[in-house]
Amino acid sequence: QAQLVESGGGLVQTGGSLRLSCVASGRTDITAAMAWFRQAPGKERVFVSAINWGDEATYYTDSVKGRFTISRDNTKNTVYLQMNRLKPEDTALYYCAEHWERRLRSMEAAARTDGYAAWGQGTQVSVSS
Repeated sequence: QAQLVESGGGLVQTGGSLRLSCVASGRTDITAAMAWFRQAPGKERVFVSAINWGDEATYYTDSVKGRFTISRDNTKNTVYLQMNRLKPEDTALYYCAEHWERRLRSMEAAARTDGYAAWGQGTQVSVSS
């Protein structure tokens, strides 16, 4: 599996935007579904969004639909998470993850943490009210 390195986190005000990036190094052909999870202090790590390899189908948890957009650039081995209209409840450590499969077939499959082969170290997103 590739090493995943996230970047782009920071402190923003409510309503602001951030763009997270996740670069997969160590290989030149990441052909797996990729995802973003987040973990707030004292809470479990939860699914945010995922994107397939190939058909680039996307999945989003309900709380971010219409505000966040996941995308990938396979030529750069990079996955992005564009986050708009941020809210204080979006504050968390955001993790990038590489799935074992190329294509996820359901939200349930996308949301299971045990389906992911590699994880990054995370990038902090803080939204002030």
